Amino acid sequence: EGGNCSLLFWRWGRRQRALLCCVLVAAWEAAWGQLRYSVPEELPKGSGSLVGPLARDLGLSPAELPARQLRIVSGDEKRYFVLEEESGNLRVNERIDREGICGDVTPCVFGLETVMENPFNIYHVSITIQDINDNAPRFDKEVVAIELIESTPPGTRLPLGTGRDPDIGVNSLQSYQLTPNPLFSLVVKEDSDGRKHAELLLEKNLDREKQKSHNLILTAVDGGDPVRSGTTQIKIDVTDANDNAPVFTKEIYKVGVPENLPEGSLAFQVKATDGDEGTNAEITYSFNDIASSARQLFSLDPKTGDVRITGPLDYEDVKYYKVTVEGKDGGGLSAHAKVHIDIIDVNDNAPSLTLLPILNPIPEDSVPSTVVAVINVRDRDSGVNGEVTCNLDGDLPFKLEASSESTYKLVIENSLDREEVSTYNITIIATDRGSPALSSRADLVLEVSDVNDNAPVFEEAAYSAYVPENNAAGEPVLRVSARDADAGANGRVSYALAGGGADAAFVSVRAETGELYAQRSFDYERCREFAVEVRARDGGTPARSATATVRVFVLDRNDNAPRVLWPAAGGAEGAGAAAGEAGYLVAKVVAVDADAGRNAWLSYELLQAPEPALFRVGLHSGEVRTTRAVSERDAAKQRLVAVVKDHGQPALSATATLHVVLAESVQDALPELNEDPEAADPQAELRFSLVLALALLSAAFLLSAALTLLTRLRRAGPPAVLRCLGTRRFSASGPAVPADFCEGTLPYSYNLCVAPGRAVPEGAWLLPPALLPSVPVEEPLSGEPCGNRSPSDSAGPGDQPDHLRASQVSNSALFSHCLSFFSSSAQNAESFFLRVSLGSVCRTRCSETLQENKAELHCSCASQRTVNSFSPCLISGHAAGFG
Repeated sequence: EGGNCSLLFWRWGRRQRALLCCVLVAAWEAAWGQLRYSVPEELPKGSGSLVGPLARDLGLSPAELPARQLRIVSGDEKRYFVLEEESGNLRVNERIDREGICGDVTPCVFGLETVMENPFNIYHVSITIQDINDNAPRFDKEVVAIELIESTPPGTRLPLGTGRDPDIGVNSLQSYQLTPNPLFSLVVKEDSDGRKHAELLLEKNLDREKQKSHNLILTAVDGGDPVRSGTTQIKIDVTDANDNAPVFTKEIYKVGVPENLPEGSLAFQVKATDGDEGTNAEITYSFNDIASSARQLFSLDPKTGDVRITGPLDYEDVKYYKVTVEGKDGGGLSAHAKVHIDIIDVNDNAPSLTLLPILNPIPEDSVPSTVVAVINVRDRDSGVNGEVTCNLDGDLPFKLEASSESTYKLVIENSLDREEVSTYNITIIATDRGSPALSSRADLVLEVSDVNDNAPVFEEAAYSAYVPENNAAGEPVLRVSARDADAGANGRVSYALAGGGADAAFVSVRAETGELYAQRSFDYERCREFAVEVRARDGGTPARSATATVRVFVLDRNDNAPRVLWPAAGGAEGAGAAAGEAGYLVAKVVAVDADAGRNAWLSYELLQAPEPALFRVGLHSGEVRTTRAVSERDAAKQRLVAVVKDHGQPALSATATLHVVLAESVQDALPELNEDPEAADPQAELRFSLVLALALLSAAFLLSAALTLLTRLRRAGPPAVLRCLGTRRFSASGPAVPADFCEGTLPYSYNLCVAPGRAVPEGAWLLPPALLPSVPVEEPLSGEPCGNRSPSDSAGPGDQPDHLRASQVSNSALFSHCLSFFSSSAQNAESFFLRVSLGSVCRTRCSETLQENKAELHCSCASQRTVNSFSPCLISGHAAGFG
């Protein structure tokens, strides 16, 4: 198969083989990122002449061009070429003058940088500008005047100047032609740089007497198609003899002139000497062969031979000049010297920068090495003066990567964060290696676009709100606020309650502002605090969120009046007290307040008393005592009215009525206690007295026996049964209400031990038994959701209402009931021990001095049946222990 392909290849015509080779070369160069085209010069402006199918040579179809984003990067002022967006063909856009772009440089190559963005790549395109024969040879002078002394020997050569043709190659000057003359002939010489110049050769001796002038035509011809030519007239004047001609010190002067030499400065000097004397030795200097552009830059002093700068030199425009200087003496003899002027480059051109943004704005989640811009650098200087390096000004998350000698890529070096920096002002500094170095800078503003990489953040992790009870539904509770560092929809925060539960029904949240509103009126006595979670959610995709806990504390208001537990609301059923000395404890008013704090602080005052000076009530204890000894002048029955006030604003109050009987002994007081205010029954009073006396005697006997037994047991250590007399205040087996968890008056405990016929001193309060079974204490309110009811809140048939269930039992009330049943149970003198647990009704905090959670009552009662009749003394749902 390989042989068949070779045979087929050689059977093709020459043009087909050449076309195939060009295609293969173009494909190979495209694969290596280098494309080469050629185009003739002087194509008309806007002609759109095709340079080459750039997209096709890069392997792109027209359908791929919009997605691949093929573009031209050029730093030149003129856009000589343009890339068609539809076809991807490279076409001529401006008139191209090869001589203006490249001058004498050959080949004339124009370089372009093309960028393909998807995927990113840079291709280098070089376009060779082909020369056409658009310039004819020309001479600097239309007439060349030559003076020859007649004694000039044959063989003398006279320079005629150089014809100039800006074209190159065969289109440049190829030959000279001279009109025939027997005395003169033409000699053509070629310099080392390839330039041809003509010299006039004197063939025979001149005879001024025969002919004093000669006129010749010199023609310069190029090799273009069609051929172009230019002519100059040579006028030769023959003078008399001068036997010494001037001689220059050098045949060829080579000088270097810095391009930044100021005008008027001395560039160089030519010098010639003449062996003659007089006017024949006076030498006059002049430019014999000089380009018009050089004539504007250099001036020659005809007397001294000094050459000075008369115009600005620019190495980037012309790098060297070649002139011929003529020295002529007064006798007409002349000499010629060639001067090669090299313009020395100095660093007088700063680099130029061209920026082509590729990605702007930049997503903040862009990965490192992403290309965001292409920078093209140009410096018109040469050598080290034209070597340019680019750097970024400042510490930025970007870096420059060199793609070629004149092209850099600006890529991302580190990760971006729009919340820290949203805009980058990038300054790119290009510095050459000249001395001193020149630099230029270009600014590029890059925006960083936002992505949703930040979740909302609450100003506080936990919020606390304090709302007075009895608030109106819909009132604002609190405003939460969350910030999101993102922008736009990614930073737009909305609020909602997180999760469900009973607490979530108490409040609602406004999605736009984060304001929480009460959904109902709060009751401090039922719900003191609750917590909800608020979620802040942004508008990003995917959305991000955060939660914060809001604890709402309900503040107490004085909306509950004190409630008297003893005596009963209908008045005292008969509280008895034997007459005694001053300070005798007659009774104790027991009251509670469902409020908390100052709203539950109770104070007692005696509102009505027949003998105001006889009784007083403790301001904080509620104990009714005598202020003096009872006398016979005092009424036997006293009706006292006490008022109980809290410390709220405004204060609320309740009253309690006590009926006090003044008697010598308890037996004397019993008839009065049981006497109906309207009609007392003597038989009933007698029965009550007997029962009371029997009960008191039994109680005294049992108390004496108990004290004796207790004394003996203390010496041997108390048994488990009598550990109630220990010093511990709380039950070791069951839970107790903590000391710091009571606020109102509900957990107050009172212990009273009495014996029949004795006064009750202040020191009779006993400590609760340590190890006797106790009623479990209910959990504090803060430990259960406000939306759920505790087990103690569920009342069964016959149970008391909730507001009564929180009440307390006082020893005075128990003692009153005990006395009321003695009359019917005196026949059985059994001793019973009654203990009432009050811890389960504690829902508030109390001071350290009121930490008891049990109330105990030692009574001498008739029988178990009598004790069972004490059930009205107990709070429904609580237990009593007997022993």
